[in-house]
Amino acid sequence: MEKFFKYALAALMSTVAALEFYQVIMRYIFELPVMGLDELLVYPTLWLYFFGSVNACREDTQIKANVLDIFMKTDLGKLRVRVVADIMSLVVSSWLTWWAWDYFLYALRIWKESPTLYIPTFWAECAFFIGMMLMTMFVLWHLIRNIRRLMLIADQPAVAAKVGV
Repeated sequence: MEKFFKYALAALMSTVAALEFYQVIMRYIFELPVMGLDELLVYPTLWLYFFGSVNACREDTQIKANVLDIFMKTDLGKLRVRVVADIMSLVVSSWLTWWAWDYFLYALRIWKESPTLYIPTFWAECAFFIGMMLMTMFVLWHLIRNIRRLMLIADQPAVAAKVGV
């Protein structure tokens, strides 16, 4: 999974950068704007945003405001707060995934096309649902992992100390 995100994100970033570079060169140096390139940039850009979000969720490196960690003295207290935060994250991401599913069905039914290149916008719009679904799955995975760690600490403090939890 890590290799997939590594190469997919690198390819998407390179594609977006190359297309933007080409657009700037053509428009401002050669004064020949490329029609439809802005439309084309939407597709890799949306996939880049959502795959980046999914990767941050997978690595559990998304931006967090862990203010309560400052006041918690023990690892057990910090882990309890983390479990509560994971539950709240799961509720919110599930709710957003439900909305993204409705939008996915709408985009599939309507099947809009871009105005200049006539590319189906569905291929950009489905990134919302796929990204949210993957983020929800990773939030659930982190929740299960943290609950297991919490149960390990609560049930067997001596074993948990050896494991380093």
